[in-house]
Amino acid sequence: MRLDQALDSMWMMLAAVLVMLMQVGFVLLEVGSTRAKNAGHIAVKQVIGFSVAALAFWVAGYAVAFGEGKWIGTTGWFLHLPQDSGALPISVSYLFQFAFLAVSLAIAWGGFAERGKLGIYIVFGAIYSIFIYPVVGHWVWGEHGWLHLLGKQDFAGSTVVHLQGGVAALVATMMLKPRLGKFDKRGMSVEIPGHNQVYTVLGVFVIWFGWFGFNPGSATHVQDGLFAYAALTTNLAAAAGALTMYFISRITTGKADISATLNGALSALVAITAPCAFVRPWAAVVIGAVAGTVGYYSGKWFERKGIDDPVSAASVHGAAGVWGTLSCGIFAAPDLVKNVGIGRAGLFYGGGWEQLAVQALGIVVTMAFVAAASFAALWVLEKVIGLRVSEHEERNGLDLSEHGRYGYISLPFPVNRVEAPDRRETVWESGQKVL
Repeated sequence: MRLDQALDSMWMMLAAVLVMLMQVGFVLLEVGSTRAKNAGHIAVKQVIGFSVAALAFWVAGYAVAFGEGKWIGTTGWFLHLPQDSGALPISVSYLFQFAFLAVSLAIAWGGFAERGKLGIYIVFGAIYSIFIYPVVGHWVWGEHGWLHLLGKQDFAGSTVVHLQGGVAALVATMMLKPRLGKFDKRGMSVEIPGHNQVYTVLGVFVIWFGWFGFNPGSATHVQDGLFAYAALTTNLAAAAGALTMYFISRITTGKADISATLNGALSALVAITAPCAFVRPWAAVVIGAVAGTVGYYSGKWFERKGIDDPVSAASVHGAAGVWGTLSCGIFAAPDLVKNVGIGRAGLFYGGGWEQLAVQALGIVVTMAFVAAASFAALWVLEKVIGLRVSEHEERNGLDLSEHGRYGYISLPFPVNRVEAPDRRETVWESGQKVL
């Protein structure tokens, strides 16, 4: 192996590990955004989903994504693909691409939060890892994928990773229906606050840092410094998104909403993922600021429509993913496009409407495919094993009903007492139990 190949391989392994560490961030973010009685369940289902995805992607998912074929890959089961002498080792490529899949799946899990059965994570995780995520991945990133051949720009996955996860989460949360008590008899939204905002802040910081593996890692090499440029635009966009949503919440509610500020950073990170290598730093700031706005108001819109999205996956990853994908067709700079070698310049630089049309086409077909495939898979699972735990189990908490014990041994105060009809005990929604 030549020195440049060795350096690239080492960089890609580091990037893969950074992206894998985002799972820690997702655990903290989702646990902190939900109630204490479900904390252990939410944490361990990330481990379960991560494990299922690793095996399924090794067996078939990587082949579907990167094997030969126009519509789907049909070669390379169990990573049996020819090794190009100038390419990264297949093992490194698999680990890096698997880490992206794991992030997309973690996003989808947000739509199941606090009411989905544990078994669903295993079955749907395998389906998503083989039959859903890799198909769009092949279209956009596969050497012979039809959207790739059209010149669709998605440097690190606003469409492939985030839009897919956001759409799957939206389908799941609509099929599962709202959590108990989320909407009153008039259909008005009732706030169900997360139990630990410190966790959510830590989670977002871990995810933010992990994104430096996500976007810069997608450069796949270190010689020309493209990875550092992608890191710059990524960081600028995230900062702009966080501050934008902070100011929006301050102006509209009179308070500096912590969750809004965090979602602003995440929305911007999602949006800059597609254009990070195609746009100037000033455009990255604009993209991040618009993403924060889109994330805030789309979340409010979903809630008004009676959709209970506990961790804002549909708005932060879905709506912001749409904006990020479109932004390539607006702000892609000609010299950066030439450097990356995919697509055309954006509308702002006189490139015309062609690139924007390709980006929009990618959005439409991705949303349609993922929504249809997710609905079909979950509909069958609903008929066979059911998607949602019982009302009694939901009230007592999934920690107790699915795992036999709470993630926290005790908490300092009880909230919303619930009588357990089949036990001589009183269970508190905070996670405390009084015999």
